Amino acid sequence: MKQSATKLFHSLSSRFGDRVLRYRSILVIGVELLLIFAANLTAFALRFDADAPPEYRRIMWDFMPAVLLMYGAGLWVFGIQRGLWRYVDLRDLWRILLAASSSSAVFYGVIHQLGGVTQYPRSLIILTGLLTALYLAGIRLAVRGFREWIQIFDPAARRVLIVGAGHAGELLVRDMLYDANYRCCPVGFVDDDPIKRKMNIHGIPIVGVISDIKKAAERLNVDEIIVAIPSGSTTVKQKILAASEGCSVPIKTLPDVKQLLGDPVSLQHVRPMSLEDLLQREPIQTDRQELYPLISGKTLLVTGAGGSIGSELCRQIAQYNPQSLVLFERYENALHSLMLELKAAFPAVKILPVIGDVTVPDRVSEVFQQAGPDIVFHAAAHKHVPLMELNPKEAIRNNVLGTRVVAEAALKAGVDRFVLISTDKAVNPSSVMGATKRIAEHVMQEFQRTGLTKFTVVRFGNVLGSNGSVVPLFSEQIRKGGPVTVTHPEIKRFFMTIPEAVQLVLQASVMGQGGEVFVLDMGEQIKVVDLARNMIVLAGLVPDKDIQIVFAGLRPGEKLYEELFEDSVQVESTTHPKIHRAVGTPVPVGELSEWVESLPTMLPKSDEEELLQDLKRLVPSFQSVSAQQVSR
Repeated sequence: MKQSATKLFHSLSSRFGDRVLRYRSILVIGVELLLIFAANLTAFALRFDADAPPEYRRIMWDFMPAVLLMYGAGLWVFGIQRGLWRYVDLRDLWRILLAASSSSAVFYGVIHQLGGVTQYPRSLIILTGLLTALYLAGIRLAVRGFREWIQIFDPAARRVLIVGAGHAGELLVRDMLYDANYRCCPVGFVDDDPIKRKMNIHGIPIVGVISDIKKAAERLNVDEIIVAIPSGSTTVKQKILAASEGCSVPIKTLPDVKQLLGDPVSLQHVRPMSLEDLLQREPIQTDRQELYPLISGKTLLVTGAGGSIGSELCRQIAQYNPQSLVLFERYENALHSLMLELKAAFPAVKILPVIGDVTVPDRVSEVFQQAGPDIVFHAAAHKHVPLMELNPKEAIRNNVLGTRVVAEAALKAGVDRFVLISTDKAVNPSSVMGATKRIAEHVMQEFQRTGLTKFTVVRFGNVLGSNGSVVPLFSEQIRKGGPVTVTHPEIKRFFMTIPEAVQLVLQASVMGQGGEVFVLDMGEQIKVVDLARNMIVLAGLVPDKDIQIVFAGLRPGEKLYEELFEDSVQVESTTHPKIHRAVGTPVPVGELSEWVESLPTMLPKSDEEELLQDLKRLVPSFQSVSAQQVSR
């Protein structure tokens, strides 16, 4: 029966909706006058127990036009006819009561005081006002209730369980019930607040606590879960995801509360829950206003501009009105895509796409002399640990020699600031990639002593969603139905988002005075297997049931966990609470400097085994994973 009523409602709406909209104002005014008429009749019936004496019946009919005129005018003055009935709320009800009361007062003043018609009972004037307010409010509430009833029992509507019965959750439910176009049916809340248990919000019950999500979702047969806690901590979001495991429905969320300021909560804000919501720390925030004087009107050059970090650097730099932005990249497809994106988004910024290789001194020098950059961000590097274990010569060529070539060109061109993007894998490196990035940090220290350019290093952990990271790999494996491959059940990593990484790099360019190694406080390391499980749950699947997780073993050069500082390094705080400074020479000097200087001539003639021995000799903390595991 309910489904039949729903179908009938939608059929009538589609058939007569346009006609009703065309004459809506006339219909509303007509209905309101009819309700005033009914209120006056009811008032007389109540006053005289439905048996009014003839003289009072005559008074009623004689003054009925005045009642309709004065009460109708009162409603018009207060704009009651303009409100949409399906969106009626307490403010509308208050205005209706105020309009009816004011109309009663005016009617009394005109009839009794000015007209001298004292035989018209004052009690009838009061009753007419109250009943008018009751009828006008009642019909609106009835329309709203009917629409919500239709919405709840719409067979095509998505059944939604809302996590969080606070202000955001209440607004979200109200938005669902108000607008039938969303085709969403809220069926329950879960909330940890003991005061709210077994209560209702807009008729929707609070059915349990967060730990009951799976049980509630199954019992209520929900189609999706929406997390309505925009100010919730990462710990709370982790708890919600853990409680949702096995639900097999999509999990969505509202954005951070800062993104909702000045814009009421609605279903339009709801988006799929992402891994960024699940970082086990609060996202880093920096004072972006500091960047305007640094970047505005300057020429900036980004190497590796087509990569994950490089491209995001370019996007954020372009927001600060640089005079020109030089995109240095050796892969033409990535460079072309980024160029088109930036020119479309920032037409006022001069974009200079440059194809080149950081290991070719003549090309690098040519670009620096022509562009004359004020600030350089060196993001070009080989970063894949297993691949660099198989290709150590290329790791050294790109990560060490390439850094030296770009730094030398920057020094000769009089660049003001040079920022090297490094990695936590450079600390106690267990891989060729980590060792080469450690030496690249040393190159920065050496160049800092030789000129006016301020050389700064920024070191951070894994970036969620970057090219070649585990996130795209896991996503593809989940899309194919599994299995998801994790190297080791205990492997842990620091994680940050790409925008966070870029904020840190830009902040370092402001704070750096030369020779520093800046490191982000990234909180606790996250188990990669937990990351995999979270991704499977976010896809609406059940780990180890719908998608299997298998352990493939540590890859060459891979550590179980990463470090941000060595024990011998002194850690200092900075003006930003989440950014620290590592004080100490990154690599012992001496033979290393001579080795770096000889790379251009020595590298082509060396075999890979000799180069590996050089790395182990020059970076004393460099040891293989197998050696580390034996020591444990």
